[in-house]
Amino acid sequence: MAAAAELTLLEKSLGLSKGNKYSAQGERQIPVLQTNNGPSLTGLTTIAAHLVKQANKEYLLGSTAEEKAIVQQWLEYRVTRVDGHSNKEDIRTLLKDLNSYLEDKVYLTGYNFTLADILLYYGLHRFIVSIVSFFSVMFRMIFL
Repeated sequence: MAAAAELTLLEKSLGLSKGNKYSAQGERQIPVLQTNNGPSLTGLTTIAAHLVKQANKEYLLGSTAEEKAIVQQWLEYRVTRVDGHSNKEDIRTLLKDLNSYLEDKVYLTGYNFTLADILLYYGLHRFIVSIVSFFSVMFRMIFL
């Protein structure tokens, strides 16, 4: 999913009215938001945090100092580990590590839903869809 599409979905889930215009820069297609009140914002997590604040839902950025740090950790994980990886072995390792981490948690920060959960979901969506598609094809081949 392209970053602009993710940010548009995030806007909708935050209850913000549409209207932000996104562009992309560079080879990696880094998202850019041109704001009305100042300089443009660059980067998925920077723009996402801005949207959360704009929607007055800052609890999604974490409630305590520790939770805020964990949210930042997972936002960084999203950009550095999830984005751009298409190697099946990397994806398998990533999903296995994430599964182990979440074993005793409801959400990435423990028991509170945050922006990290939203953006990691968006980032992993394409991998999960490809896995489901693979098993769907295998199911049809075996049983139909």
